[in-house]
Amino acid sequence: MLAITRSDVLGQLKQVKGPDFTDDIVSLGLVSEISIVDGKVFFSITVPTGRAEELELLRQTAEKVVTAIDGVNSAVVTLTAERKHGTEEKSMFSLRSAAHKQLRIAPRRPIEGVKYIITVASGKGGVGKSTTAINLALALKESGLTIGLLDADIYGPSLPRLVGIHRRPESHDKKLEPLEQYGLKLISMGFLVDEETPMVWRGPMVMGAITQMLRDVLWAPLDVLVVDMPPGTGDAHLTLAQQVPLSGSVIISTPQDLALADARKGIEMFMKVGVPILGIIENMSYFIAPDTGRRYDIFGHGSVRLEAKKRKVAFLGEVPLDPQIRAASDEGRPIILAKPYGLHAKRYRDIAQVIIKKLEESPIPNHAKGDKVLENVSGQYNNPST
Repeated sequence: MLAITRSDVLGQLKQVKGPDFTDDIVSLGLVSEISIVDGKVFFSITVPTGRAEELELLRQTAEKVVTAIDGVNSAVVTLTAERKHGTEEKSMFSLRSAAHKQLRIAPRRPIEGVKYIITVASGKGGVGKSTTAINLALALKESGLTIGLLDADIYGPSLPRLVGIHRRPESHDKKLEPLEQYGLKLISMGFLVDEETPMVWRGPMVMGAITQMLRDVLWAPLDVLVVDMPPGTGDAHLTLAQQVPLSGSVIISTPQDLALADARKGIEMFMKVGVPILGIIENMSYFIAPDTGRRYDIFGHGSVRLEAKKRKVAFLGEVPLDPQIRAASDEGRPIILAKPYGLHAKRYRDIAQVIIKKLEESPIPNHAKGDKVLENVSGQYNNPST
């Protein structure tokens, strides 16, 4: 089978007429850069502002003609609004605020067979969010829950390295089978492309990829799907908030003011779209010198606890900085497994128990109201993995 090229896709798209049937969408310059990954085609179509709903048939037609190409497994096509020439450009904050208002009324469709969906998020990169996500997922699993972990960082996926697997997932009935490691179901863009492949994608492509990892993966049955979010408050966050009913978000921050300022933006964003804040974790909270036992507050200390109190959200705890966490993560065996009886493992398990209790009280389960999903789970642990 010949490799699919962008020319193949553009050739097919020339069959699709533009919004006013004057010419095809390729000749009109409405097709974005095209990305092709393992038989999946991603692109967007620029349409006039305010006509996206009206032109849904155009999007479906484009998707259909591209899917018909030999070798194409699926196509992710999105509509994006054009900016009129001469219109004053709004700030990114204003655009996102407008999107947040829309998201409040957008219907959110549950993922079949998944009971609760939570995010682990931060406003800033480099604060240990992905390491926290994998260890929290494992701590939740130890409590007797079935857990999935979705790595939603399209540009910098870290899950393959954190769990030490680099194979590709298999497909079944046009859906991906999640990989399994340490009793978790796992999906990441890092499993689908080579580690060194740069992901140069526009916003609509990112949104399409995340939608597929939510909808086109055989997650069921799961008690909790943990979503490791990319840093910031961008397209990935808005897509997730729009697509599925989120039961809550865990916010990660280090103590220094710069990281905390960005974390506040994350808290504000999730609150605006109606997602409960399960709590905030102060990561890299302090350092204990292994030779002297002396404590050092390298990034400051206590500011995250104060912020949680100010925001009236739960402070989930302090996780100290320790080279063992980094070493265990690099080896593909998270610290809760590498040192199951250590301080860090205990902290993650304590945090997981608070999350479980909050999910029991959550007004936004991913399933029909009334099911006591986590009944009799709080406070119970399986034997720590070794």
